[in-house]
Amino acid sequence: MRRTALAGALLLLLTGCGGQEGGADAEDRRATPEEISTPSASATPQPTSGGKPSSTPTAEALPPVGNWASLAALMREDFRGGRIRRGREVLANEAYTRHEVTYPSGSVTVSGVLLRPRGRGPFPAVVLNHGHIETSIYVTGQGLMREQDYLARAGFVVLHTDYRGHAASDPASERSIETRLGYTRDTINAVQALKNEKYVDSDRVAMLGRSMGGGVTLNALVTRPGLVRAAVVFAPVSSDFLDNFNRWTVAERPEAAAAAYRRYGTPAQEPAFYRGLSARTYFDRITEPVLIHHGTLDESCPIAWSRTTQRLLRRAGVDSRLEVYRGEQHAFGPQWPLSMERTVRFLRRELRG
Repeated sequence: MRRTALAGALLLLLTGCGGQEGGADAEDRRATPEEISTPSASATPQPTSGGKPSSTPTAEALPPVGNWASLAALMREDFRGGRIRRGREVLANEAYTRHEVTYPSGSVTVSGVLLRPRGRGPFPAVVLNHGHIETSIYVTGQGLMREQDYLARAGFVVLHTDYRGHAASDPASERSIETRLGYTRDTINAVQALKNEKYVDSDRVAMLGRSMGGGVTLNALVTRPGLVRAAVVFAPVSSDFLDNFNRWTVAERPEAAAAAYRRYGTPAQEPAFYRGLSARTYFDRITEPVLIHHGTLDESCPIAWSRTTQRLLRRAGVDSRLEVYRGEQHAFGPQWPLSMERTVRFLRRELRG
């Protein structure tokens, strides 16, 4: 990927996600030659949890980066995770308990909810990545309530991350809205935090994302191959950053898009910069099986996006499947139980010990 002098500038507008593990403005600077050539140790290939060697490229083979505000830069970061701190118990039933929690994502504290099945474990686990909900109305654990209950009753520990800037999490800059790089950090660190819990089988962890969270999930897969054993995405946004930028930023916040173009150049002028924010650019790094669910009448994220994502995943050699639901819209209604039956069957198969 060609390095450009404008790469850092455009993302200065679009993101404030933080560089090395979440600092407020570290991504706004350009990377030094030493930083580019010396990735963190965690970026080097690791065996997958099942013992099969990962096909992650060597540290030296990581794609080049000219600024920390990029997926290529995330690949070089050291995601240490941390401990989950349990707060108020909000539900206890015959199947599981549900607690409000926080966990560290670098220097940022992120809130969420944790569902733990009854029993000693260790249990398989799933990190849930919710879709876009206005932060002014978002409350902790919102967005994937049905999935939380279903998966916990199926015997999975569930950690639903709120992301930075949501609910009780630390604030996030407005510039983090577009790129989702900070959210990607938060979900990677959520997985690492879950693996530190004694009641979780650290070899059997998966990820599930809906809508925007589907895009966050794909970002995490290309950033950290081998982090999880499997991934599920429901009605995901496009794996092309520009599709999403045009669909929401250009259409709903035209002044922000126009300002970006005037100051930093258009996609026609700096195509490599935008490709660096697109998960599909790095699909050849994914080592986990991926299951995609999408409805034909999705009014928010057109199914054509998932058809293209599926085609590109397969072309990159990723074990992936697209399940199409005739007549279903973005939120899923009548066929949601079927989608979850398929999800649990997929997870149980891929997370076998």
